[in-house]
Amino acid sequence: MSISPASATAPPERAALRRSISNTLKGSAGNLVEWYDVYVYSVFAVYFESQFFSAADKNSTMYVWAIFAATFLMRPIGAWYFGRFADRYGRRLALTVSVSVMAGCSFLIAITPNAGQIGIWAAVILLFARLLQGFATGGEYGTSATYMSEAAIPGRRGFLSSFHYVTLVGGHVLAQLTLLGMLTFWDKPQISEWGWRIAFGIGGIAAIVVFWLRRSMDESLGEASIEAAKEGRAKASGSMYELFVHQWRPLLLCFLITAGGTVAFYTYSVNGPKMIQSAFAGDDVMTGTLINLGVLTFLMLLQPIGGWLSDMVGRKSLLVFFGVGGVLYSWYLVTELPNQHDPLMAFVVLAIGFVILTGYTSINAVVKAELFPTHVRALGVGFGYAVANSLFGGTAPLLYQAALKTGHVAQFAIYVTAVIAVSLVVYVFFLKNKGPNWLDGTRK
Repeated sequence: MSISPASATAPPERAALRRSISNTLKGSAGNLVEWYDVYVYSVFAVYFESQFFSAADKNSTMYVWAIFAATFLMRPIGAWYFGRFADRYGRRLALTVSVSVMAGCSFLIAITPNAGQIGIWAAVILLFARLLQGFATGGEYGTSATYMSEAAIPGRRGFLSSFHYVTLVGGHVLAQLTLLGMLTFWDKPQISEWGWRIAFGIGGIAAIVVFWLRRSMDESLGEASIEAAKEGRAKASGSMYELFVHQWRPLLLCFLITAGGTVAFYTYSVNGPKMIQSAFAGDDVMTGTLINLGVLTFLMLLQPIGGWLSDMVGRKSLLVFFGVGGVLYSWYLVTELPNQHDPLMAFVVLAIGFVILTGYTSINAVVKAELFPTHVRALGVGFGYAVANSLFGGTAPLLYQAALKTGHVAQFAIYVTAVIAVSLVVYVFFLKNKGPNWLDGTRK
């Protein structure tokens, strides 16, 4: 009995898909824990700031968010170190090391004595731990985005790589869920006194499980490339010279693609929930937490839909949708969301912003990975993202707090809109919807 070509190739295709899904899930689990460790800081900041700074200091909130912004200074360094490491010695090992660093820092924050016990050293330790976490996160983004894009099979890359942001947002959801659980059983003073330590400790413990998972996932970088690096023959792999001299065009594109997306992401997904948290402070703190948990879960569930759409209509279409929507909607979100005291309206206003944001978040990993050849992909994706993220993303919460304090919220909204507009120009004129790319092994 003869076997048709279609039936002969079906089993290998299904096996490849299963393997791709397995690696995506393992990579996603690690990403989830690392981003929980990142966002547990922003979610619990209002509760632990009095533990690291004097409660009488009116600038304590600014100090907490200044430390949040300072961690982004380490991201380009982390992107360089882990990107070079991943391009030379493999994605899997680089990801395993980065999650170990994140875990250690979470444990350190959890056990740090408060300012009443050790004075200014409490803030110094917090800053040190967060800088190290920024270093690890800089490596995590580029390497995990590269790994998940490489692990995905052609035709489903948008959908499978979208789980990079499913778990990135999922880390924020888990942090909000942790806060909700604590608010159910404890009051605010108890969470401020010691509950926040448990939240950081959870991230450290979860990372131990991830360490094992990441050791068991497949390596997406070819064995020949790793051997060449070990023998000193792969001079261009993970090389900053190679990146800046021969790959400067995709690096610049990566930076500009990220700029608008990252300022929108931190404005919508970090400042947005903080606006809701402030609007429902006092007796409505549980209501605000529930709204944030619900709307962030909505954002998380949108990511595979965006990735799936990009496989059908192309990546550029979604990026342009985000750019146009971000330019038109950011002003309204920034200026009106803080005034929403009706739970349903607060949810809807932020949810619309998240629909727009999905045009960027769901596909940004694969879009950037497609720009670079294998030997500098992790470095290029990570470094281009990290520099833009440090300049525009990590500073957004601090700039918003400063705008609130000085009464310049409208100017902040204009700034966010302008940065998104610059990226929109890049999406429209410098990207193609479909065509040859480096993930497919060819590019004209």
